Amino acid sequence: MSEEFLNASRHLAEVDPIIHAPARLGIMAALFVVKAADFVFLVRQTGLTRGNLSAHLSKLEAAGYITVEKKFVKRVPRTLLSLTEQGREAFQTYRKQVQQALDELPES
Repeated sequence: MSEEFLNASRHLAEVDPIIHAPARLGIMAALFVVKAADFVFLVRQTGLTRGNLSAHLSKLEAAGYITVEKKFVKRVPRTLLSLTEQGREAFQTYRKQVQQALDELPES
């Protein structure tokens, strides 16, 4: 194997597994570009079921990457989600690591 491939593999092995899961990566990416999003918006953006989205949000919240704010708007419950500073930094680190790994792969 080439040295470039080994370097790329090392970088990929270092990426955050909490973010690397496809569903959570989609959630993090969606929240990265907005200040906050409601639950329904994320259901639509990610294509996840409500239950599946809830499970992934719980993991991201437990990791300290998102905040979950529940409130009522005109008597209707609304869940707002946003990245924490830690989540924003973790996502930036993830992006850099994946980009570096891809950049180190040799051209075919």
